[in-house]
Amino acid sequence: MYSEFRLEEMFAEADGLIKEGRLTDAVNLLEAIIAENPSFGKAYNHLGWVYETKLQDIEKAEMHYQLAIKFSPNYAPSYYNYAILLSTYKKYEELDLLLNRALKVPGINKGSIYNEYGLMYEALGLWDQAEAAFKDFILHQFDSKLVELGHEALNRIKQKKLLFNQD
Repeated sequence: MYSEFRLEEMFAEADGLIKEGRLTDAVNLLEAIIAENPSFGKAYNHLGWVYETKLQDIEKAEMHYQLAIKFSPNYAPSYYNYAILLSTYKKYEELDLLLNRALKVPGINKGSIYNEYGLMYEALGLWDQAEAAFKDFILHQFDSKLVELGHEALNRIKQKKLLFNQD
């Protein structure tokens, strides 16, 4: 039986293996962590990311992200990764629920969450909500390049509103 500290070391090793592109080794190590401690949520997040981005198995990715959030509800990367998956596959109802929950996570980057809201509303053609979300995105930024990105998003929304004759 591994200690919590050893599981964290194994997790860090798996993270490094992913960065090196050694996915089979990383997946094996993440699965070993889960076999030892089925409630080690961060391992599920990393498995979700591998299944989504490298193996294109969206069902498994989604299941792993859900387990990550269930077992490690304060681990912010799970929310970011799962939000991108839901947005990519236009699962906006689930995305809205996830983003609402994410805003309550201690230490989460609220700017990133508001950006996801803005993109979701933009995709749905909800210009006023998109505009408000991108303003919230800007409000939570402290990097001038990200503030610029927020302004670009607001300008894009204004152009779309004009194009579709909406105020």
